[in-house]
Amino acid sequence: MPPPPDAAEEAEEPARTEEQAEAARRARLTRLRIAGFKSFAEPTVVEVMPGLTGIVGPNGCGKSNVVEALRWAMGETNARSMRGGEMDDVIFAGTSTRPGRNLAEVTLTLEEAEGLAPPPNAAAQDLEISRKIARGEGSSFRVNGRELRARDVQTMFADIGSGARSSAMVSQGRVAALIQARPEDRRAVLEEAAGIAGLRARKHEAELKLRQAETNLGRAEDLIGQIEAGRQNLQRQARQAARYRNLSGLVRDAEVEWLAILRGRAQATLDAARARFAAARHATSQAEAAAEAGAIRAFTAERALPAPREAEGAARTALERRRVEAETLGAEEARARDALAGAEARHKA
Repeated sequence: MPPPPDAAEEAEEPARTEEQAEAARRARLTRLRIAGFKSFAEPTVVEVMPGLTGIVGPNGCGKSNVVEALRWAMGETNARSMRGGEMDDVIFAGTSTRPGRNLAEVTLTLEEAEGLAPPPNAAAQDLEISRKIARGEGSSFRVNGRELRARDVQTMFADIGSGARSSAMVSQGRVAALIQARPEDRRAVLEEAAGIAGLRARKHEAELKLRQAETNLGRAEDLIGQIEAGRQNLQRQARQAARYRNLSGLVRDAEVEWLAILRGRAQATLDAARARFAAARHATSQAEAAAEAGAIRAFTAERALPAPREAEGAARTALERRRVEAETLGAEEARARDALAGAEARHKA
């Protein structure tokens, strides 16, 4: 059975190890490089020295853009939090003297961060975390040149008690908001201070994956039900096919027997017809021989026929002559009898 959709997720992230916890305690930000982000048209590097590092300048010089660049590189996904309508607004839009840019990139450098990043960068002492965005194409994260998911970067910064929306990023009005915060918000601050924000993020991610797994399990059960119904249907069809094969075999055997009977009958009829044909041919041969003999006799008789015909003609002529003579003699006899009768009558008188 094919796996349900979304079942082939990436491997589960391991729980936070002691090495990662130690890396979270000693990792520190040392450099921030900004290029094409908001008002930073040219690449700018901000060194974060040990102790307190401050940026001083008049209103509108871009101090807040440095903080926003830091938050953006840590995984901020809300464009409104970056004072923009959409994420492409963080790219330098240009001025009357400078053309706009199509790319923006912010790079953070962390030192002594061995064990903080997920493999294959777990053994790296220094981490270079960069986020690049291209206009109309979206953004991507890289750690030491290897592409990484935004969720992994957010979890990594949560492990060191920081992040795009961490209470460690204190902006204007943030202190008053923390004082007036709800218990849930204060709890989040205490969790960050205790260093368990990363665990909370992992717990949230694990819950999402668990819900996704439950959804996939439900879908898998539905698929199993559908496949079971299909299997039963296929079994029924298989039984029907087996019965059809059996009946087809019986029909084929019956057809073979019937054809054999028909062939025997046809062979017997053919043999009888051949015998009658042979007898008819023999009778025909005899009739032809008799006809030929009769033709010969007729020809012979035809050749002997003129002499009898001449004799017949002569006999008919003689017969006619004798008939005429008989008629003449009869007439004479009748006259003689009449004369005799007259004479006898005269004699008696």
